[in-house]
Amino acid sequence: MAHQHKRRLPDFLSDNPYPNPYTEGLFYREKMRAIHRIAPDFPMKKILEVGGGRSGLTSLLYPNAQIVNIDLNGEYASAPCNRRPGVRFVCGDGTNLPFEDECFDAVTMFDLLEHVPDDRQAVREAFRVLRSDGILLVSTPNENWRYPYYQFMRAYCPAEAALFAEWGHVRRGYSRVEIEKLVGFPASRIASFINPLTVLCHDIGFSNLTWRQRQLCWAMLSPITVIGYAFHRDGTKGTESAYAWIKPGAEQRLEQEQITSSQPVPATS
Repeated sequence: MAHQHKRRLPDFLSDNPYPNPYTEGLFYREKMRAIHRIAPDFPMKKILEVGGGRSGLTSLLYPNAQIVNIDLNGEYASAPCNRRPGVRFVCGDGTNLPFEDECFDAVTMFDLLEHVPDDRQAVREAFRVLRSDGILLVSTPNENWRYPYYQFMRAYCPAEAALFAEWGHVRRGYSRVEIEKLVGFPASRIASFINPLTVLCHDIGFSNLTWRQRQLCWAMLSPITVIGYAFHRDGTKGTESAYAWIKPGAEQRLEQEQITSSQPVPATS
């Protein structure tokens, strides 16, 4: 089926911003596949990307929309992704968005919430600036994430705490229950990525091995990686997940208010 509003998956993947998309950047390619799977093919006029930094995935996914990329690091203003037509960069805080209520058709937070101390406020702000029936797209590590994934790789990898410090993580990630509790209601679409087969490629990419050694490992692991990549499905166990939520519209909110108001009031003594 041809997509009318979001890009076709092959075209989206062809612009993987991470270097070496079939080895070092395979994990990013997997994330892009998961994001594409949960992203609706709706007309989007204006989208806010929170913490888009230098990747610019939202403008690659919805090329016809006007994108506002807000990030704490003002140096990213000069990144190529933020100089694309239709993209505007804003230096700002995702927990205190400098935008009016209900002014965006969608908000994206790709690999962001695990970096934000006040994640609840970040989600609250995202829904504040979303119009009714707007879309929130999120990707984040889940309860299966660990580094390295397999015990035998520990001798070749930096400590997980060292990576967290380098990446600026303040938490490991979220289980489905945790992130749906954070948002306040169930996600409408979910897709996992980086499964127990493809995770080896991910772990090698961030290991202490030399570049040549990593290339050799990736070549040796390629049959396993291809199998894991090709047979990954939405229900496959992954170490990270992508989610989509639809902000309740005015009619839905009215129905919910009517249900609440029609409930009997407990008798008082």
